Order: sequence, then C-alpha cells, then structure tokens
Amino acid sequence: MTTELNGMLDLRLVRDDPALVRERLGRRGDSRVSEIIDRLLAADEERRALITEVGALRSRRNEVSPMVGRLRKEGRAAEADALILEMRQVGDRIAEIESRLAVVEGEVRDHLLQLPNLPEPDVPPGDASANVVVREWGESPEFGFPPQSHLEIGERLGILDFPRGAKITGSGFPVLVGAGARLERALINFMIDMHAREHGYTEVWPPFLINREAALGTGHLPKFGEDMYDVPEDGLYLVPTAEVPITNLHAGELLHGADLPIRYVAYTPCFRREAGAHGRETRGLIRVHQFDKVEMVRFERPEDSGAALEELTTHAEEVLRRLGLRYRVLLLAGGDLGFANAKTYDLEVWAPGSDRWLEVSSCSLYGSFQARRANIRYRPAPGQSPEFVHTLNGSGLALARVMVALLECGQLPDGSVRLPASLVPYFGADHIPAP
Repeated sequence: MTTELNGMLDLRLVRDDPALVRERLGRRGDSRVSEIIDRLLAADEERRALITEVGALRSRRNEVSPMVGRLRKEGRAAEADALILEMRQVGDRIAEIESRLAVVEGEVRDHLLQLPNLPEPDVPPGDASANVVVREWGESPEFGFPPQSHLEIGERLGILDFPRGAKITGSGFPVLVGAGARLERALINFMIDMHAREHGYTEVWPPFLINREAALGTGHLPKFGEDMYDVPEDGLYLVPTAEVPITNLHAGELLHGADLPIRYVAYTPCFRREAGAHGRETRGLIRVHQFDKVEMVRFERPEDSGAALEELTTHAEEVLRRLGLRYRVLLLAGGDLGFANAKTYDLEVWAPGSDRWLEVSSCSLYGSFQARRANIRYRPAPGQSPEFVHTLNGSGLALARVMVALLECGQLPDGSVRLPASLVPYFGADHIPAP
C-alpha cells in the first residue's frame, strides 16, 4: 500500500508538464526550484518503477498460490517445491521493494513540500521592484505643522508603552494603555461587524495555538518554522495568523458543493519572530512580534476563485475607506509572493508622520495548494467525483499599522488625535484628547 501523495502542488502536473511548472515558478526568481524539480522527477520515476515491479510480483504470487496445491495433488512435488522457492524469493523482493518504496515516497513528499505554489498567469515576474500599483484611493492629510510619528504621538498621549512591554517580554511586544487599548478594541469590533454583517462572513473565535499538521496544511511549515513561536513540549505553535486555524476547520473534510462558497472572519493575536527585523524602519508599531489582526478566509469552487479574490480585496479596502485613510493596492510580482500564494494584492496605507507606505493587508488566492496539503475537497454535485476546493484569505485588517496611520493622519495642532466617524460608536468619542 503506497502513501497518498496529494499534498502541495499536483504531482501529475509536475510530471506531465514540467516546462510549465518551471516557467511559472521561475517568476519567483528562486534558482533552487529547478534543482528541486529535477530531484522530484527522479524520485517519482523510481517510485513509479517500484510500484510497477511490486504490482507484477504480487500478481505472480497470486497466480502461483493455487498452482502449488494442484501440483502436489497431481504428484508433481518437485515442480511445487520449485514454485515455493520462487515465491520465497518473490516475497523477499516484495519486502525489499516496500522498504525502498517507503523511503522514495518520503523523498517525493519532501521535495513537494519544498516547492512553492505556481503564480497565476497574470502575476508579473521579478522581485518587489516589479510590483504593480493597481489603484489608489484617498488624499494625504494636510498639516500646518511638521507631522509627528506615531511613536512620538503615542508616547506623548500615554497610550503606547514600549519600555514596559520590553520589561515584561522583550522588544517588539508593546503595551497599549487607556485610549490606546480602547482604540484597538474598537478597531477589532468595527472590522468584525463590517465583514460579518455586511460582507456575509461567519464569525469564528478559533484557538490561538495550532498543531504541526495545521501549520503544514497552510504552507507555514516547513518553510517558515523559524518565524513561528513554538511550544515543543506540547507540539504546538502560537498562531502566526488566523488563516491557519480557520483554513484547517475543514481539513480532511469532503464538503457539499451546494455549501460553497464558505466565508469566515476571525480575530486573533498574531505571533511572529520576524528574525533580523530591527532599526529605524521598524521602530514603534511598524514591525512587532505580537499584533492583532482580523482575517477573512474563503473556500470557493475553482471556477469562482478568481472573482472571489477581487471581491475579497474590495472588502478589505472598504475598511480603509470608512476609516478615511489614503491607500493603494499592489499586485505582487512573483518574487514577492508568499510561499503558498498564487496571486496576492497588498493594501498599503499612507503614514504621513513616518513618511512611508505601510502594508496593512495581503489578499491572496492559493488555488488548490492549501487544499491539497490539508485534504479539503468538495463534491460539485451528487454523484460527481470530489475535487479540491480553492482557498483564499485576506487581512481585514492588520491593526498595528492601521493604528500607526490613524494616529499620524489624525494628529491635530493641540496635540489631540481626531478619529474617523465610523469608529465613534465603538470608541465612544471622536478624538483622543491631549494630556
């Protein structure tokens, strides 16, 4: 019995059209990919040859088994003994093949796990410099004074406390105080309510710890293991994003086609080591090890997933529009795509005090990549063969950098911060007063 190899990329696609796979993966600019494909194809060829050989040997054994007794009844003991000896040799060879087959199938699976997802045909090749600005919205606020950074604003208002966070845990773990904590909670509720009430997503409150299988299912392992905080004695990881537990809600399941699309929205804190992240460009809330995020996750029929990505992106954009924040949408080039992503739109918000664009959302299509790893299938109609669903997710939004933009865009000459009208019902006021 061979292992089912239906995770990651479609092995048949790599085998049948390696040129297509090499061309698509070549857009990512990773020179190691071609070598991995070579090793994968060689291991797969050996695997198929072993399966063919063991199949023939088993057929021979099944053919011979009834012959031994018949020959003995006919008094042809020598011939029966010769067949018995042959079957012993066949049995030894089958055991040898099965042992080798287990090793080769492990190699095939390991090679597949190392291959990233195929970029969609409209994803441009190149690194981040080849990203395409699809559209922009909003205007930058005008100030009659030099705008301050969120770090200066937050410390002056007493709503961001980085030294005490570092004392409790370490750098990259900020403490939100008073109006800062209330603003964070207001943003979470505002985003969840919008997506659940207006955009048709079902709210979920998932565990904040995940197991290895869940991380493998979404493609976070083995590629990003070093960036995840782990609890080794329990075999668990702190969630890097709600995408992982929510996508795995249906791991190993066969869904009904009539139930698609399925849409979920969830809040979780997110924990990421972000190894090597330091310096002026990452001070304050711009890059931290723990931050809050509202995530949208969708399960779609393959023929609907492209349109679903466009809709998902507009749902994330609507949050920024109602917050009145200037933003732009980027189509990421192949070299800037995440490991499991087939196509991604990044939403970047303008932060005038920091004088830079900040990513606050990635809206991504994964095709069947995650579904193959997590074995999430659906039956299109009664009596039809199961197919893999397509998965999508998008931040709606990541709160730390939204907080940066709100503080920097809303700062007033008297030191207070004006808040958008959409947050007033959640925050309870239209501004954070100056001390």
